[in-house]
Amino acid sequence: MSGTGKSTALVELERRGFRAVDTDEPPWSEWCDEDDGYVWREELIAKLLSGENGPTLYVSGTVSNQGRFYSRFDAVVLLSAPAEVLLRRIEGRTTNDYGKTIEERRLIFSHLAEVEPLLRATCTHEIDATQPIGDVVARLVEIGRGTKA
Repeated sequence: MSGTGKSTALVELERRGFRAVDTDEPPWSEWCDEDDGYVWREELIAKLLSGENGPTLYVSGTVSNQGRFYSRFDAVVLLSAPAEVLLRRIEGRTTNDYGKTIEERRLIFSHLAEVEPLLRATCTHEIDATQPIGDVVARLVEIGRGTKA
């Protein structure tokens, strides 16, 4: 969900030597009129996931066709936070203008009500993203290593 800290977590994971891909950035996603939203470019995602071994790969993004790839992930993690936290973060961020208009905020509330429950039902882990980013990233690293906390 927008404002949970996905981008910040990816930056920190990369800083720690992991591979990280934000599929909200080109070239990973494209607009699909049929889905009325962005979808992963499946050929690119398939190639990414079939890549060579190396540091743990973290992939971020929320699109309607992501479930087609779940079997290829070791874990699917939902970062979650209450609406008021998400809106406060979105209002204060300077690296992304999404969520600043009333229409986009309505869409965020809609996603929280309709999309987040679907993500929660299909994820393997959920992390409370109200925690400090260092704690969120530490938990992501544990999940990536297959360890339990």
